[in-house]
Amino acid sequence: MGTDLAYNFVFKVVLIGESGVGKSNLLSRFTKNEFNHDSRTTIGVEFSTRSIQVDSITIKAQIWDTAGLERYRAITSAYYRGAVGALLVYDITKHLTYENVERWLKELYDHADPHIVVMLVGNKSDLGSQRTVPTEEAKDFAEIHKKVASKEVTRGSISAVTLGQTLGPSGEFNEERRSCCKSS
Repeated sequence: MGTDLAYNFVFKVVLIGESGVGKSNLLSRFTKNEFNHDSRTTIGVEFSTRSIQVDSITIKAQIWDTAGLERYRAITSAYYRGAVGALLVYDITKHLTYENVERWLKELYDHADPHIVVMLVGNKSDLGSQRTVPTEEAKDFAEIHKKVASKEVTRGSISAVTLGQTLGPSGEFNEERRSCCKSS
């Protein structure tokens, strides 16, 4: 995973949401297959890459983990520019993190490309007995906001397949948007 093969496209994807929802573990799990129970709050922005194969196309995904704390908002929103995808993460066991999803989505649309693909991610589904956000509530939100897809994950385990299918050739990411991301 440390070396990237030749690729057809580079996709910048941002992880956004409240502090403590598991964005850093999503990044770590996706790019290094690591999970840390004692993950610390992100200060500013961190990123990592991973190449994924979708059909016959190789995509280099640059995943940007943004700080969820209010005091870093001005810094992190600058990193939305150039992103073709966003994972809007909330914690299914903390309803307040879900209540703020609308605000995060507005901020994203204020600073990102209007055609950005958004996936609403309910994290920590392995803690289902502590659930405070019903699955249907999140699905309804995604349905109301036509450009938003909804998915629940366990311990930060968003898969390359899910990300690739969402952003890849047959997914939400269409021909019109591809010109932004071709490799040279």
